[in-house]
Amino acid sequence: MAETERAVFRVVIRGRIDDVWREITKTDEVQKCIFNMRLHTPGLKSGAPIQMRTGSGRYTGVVGEVLEFDPPRRYAHTFRFTNYDDPPCKVIYDLREVAEGVEFTLTLDEMPAGTKTAKQMKQGGTMIVNTLKAVVETGRPSFGVRMLYVLFGLLEPLSPKKQRVENWPLGA
Repeated sequence: MAETERAVFRVVIRGRIDDVWREITKTDEVQKCIFNMRLHTPGLKSGAPIQMRTGSGRYTGVVGEVLEFDPPRRYAHTFRFTNYDDPPCKVIYDLREVAEGVEFTLTLDEMPAGTKTAKQMKQGGTMIVNTLKAVVETGRPSFGVRMLYVLFGLLEPLSPKKQRVENWPLGA
């Protein structure tokens, strides 16, 4: 069996658990905390396919399958970047009410060691938890993250053709 990596990111968010939960599971608008991507799925339940698409909906960056869905405490899914041929890994979101608000834990598990996927996911984990905290507490990402999202939008037309949404039918 190939070697895998695990990374855990944790933050306490001053806010309501339902607000944190909505931000990581909403499908009706972009997820400001997750690279301004939009979650597409026929339904958030165990076994359902998911995709993370660009805000325009033209490109699919991530595909996976829901492993656990226990609102508002735990959401877990497989994860595979569409532009890499790396095997899938797991993403687990755990929420727990604490005196200060919500303890949010993002666990990246079974990442194939030494791959581009593992490198990008470990870099993205810190940004996701910090941006989620900012979005729930202030209503928007930090200025730097907002500028990064503008850059993503400008660069979207340069995305690889293999990531076009028509190449990734939902549930295929």
